[in-house]
Amino acid sequence: MPQADWLAAGLRLALYVDLALLFGLPLFCTYALQREERASRFAMRCRALALGCAIAGIVLSLGALAVMAKIMTGESEFSALQGHVFAMVVTGTDFGVAWSVRLAALLLCVLAGMTWRSPRARFAALAMPGGIALGTLAWGGHGAMHEGAIGCLHLASDVAHLLAAGAWVGALAAFLLLSASRGATKDEDIALLSRTANGFARVGTVIVATLMLSGALNYWLIVGPAMPAFTPMSYGGLLAAKLALFMAMLGLAAANRKSLGPRLAMAVRAGEPGMATRALRRSLTLEAGAATLVLALVAVLGMQSPAPT
Repeated sequence: MPQADWLAAGLRLALYVDLALLFGLPLFCTYALQREERASRFAMRCRALALGCAIAGIVLSLGALAVMAKIMTGESEFSALQGHVFAMVVTGTDFGVAWSVRLAALLLCVLAGMTWRSPRARFAALAMPGGIALGTLAWGGHGAMHEGAIGCLHLASDVAHLLAAGAWVGALAAFLLLSASRGATKDEDIALLSRTANGFARVGTVIVATLMLSGALNYWLIVGPAMPAFTPMSYGGLLAAKLALFMAMLGLAAANRKSLGPRLAMAVRAGEPGMATRALRRSLTLEAGAATLVLALVAVLGMQSPAPT
C-alpha cells in the first residue's frame, strides 16, 4: 500500500483499539461489578482509562480527518490542505457526518467521566456514547458500500460486529488489569478476577454469537457467492488470517472458561492463587495479542477491494 494508506490503516487500528476500550471497559464495569465494587480502586482505574481513551479518540479522530482530506484531494503534503477542504469532508460526505457524531459522543464521554458522581450511572454514561463513537467506524469501511435497505442492513450488521468486538476487548482488558494487580488490593482484585472470569460465560456466549452471525452476514454482503483470492496480502488472504486468529481466540477463551477459570477459583478458596493467576494471565495475554492482530487486519481489510483477482 502507498505510504498514505499505511498511515490511514495505522490510524484506523488506533481508533479501533481506543474506542473498543472506551466502550468495553465501562460496559464491563456496568454488568460485571457489584454495587460496592463500582467504587473500588479497580473501577477507578477503569474510569481513568476510559477517560483517557475518550481524549485520545478526539486526537485520533482529528488525525483521521486530516488523512481523509489528504487522500480525497490528492495533496502530497498536509500543509497544502485548506479549511474549505475539511468543511467539505465534514459536511458533504457520510464519513464526515459519522466523524461529527463520533466527536460529539467523545466529548460526552469526557463530560460524563468528569462529572457523574454515581458509579453505576457514570459507567453507563461512559459506555453509551462510547458505543456510539465505536459504531461510527462502520461508515469508514465496507459497511457504507451499499445504499437503500441493503445499506442499512449492512451498516447495522457492521455496528453490531464492532460493538461485540468492543465488549470482548473491554473484558479482556479488565481481566488483564485484575490479573496484573499489585500492592494492597492484590488479593481483592484476584478474588474479583476469579468471580468475574467464571461468571463471564453468558455474556461471552452472546458476544461470540453476535460476532459470528454479523461476520457471516458482512462477508455475504461484501463478497457474495464468489470466492476471493487467497494470496498473501489480498483481501481473501487477510480474511483467512483474521478467521484463523479468531478461532485461536475462541480456543483460548474456552480454555479460560473450562480449565483456567475454575482452577483459579479453587486456588483462591485454598488461599494460594499465585500459580493459577499467572497461568490465566498468560492465556489472557495471548488472547489480547490475537485480538490486537485481528483489529490490525480489520483496519487493512476495510481499505481493500474484496473483488477476486
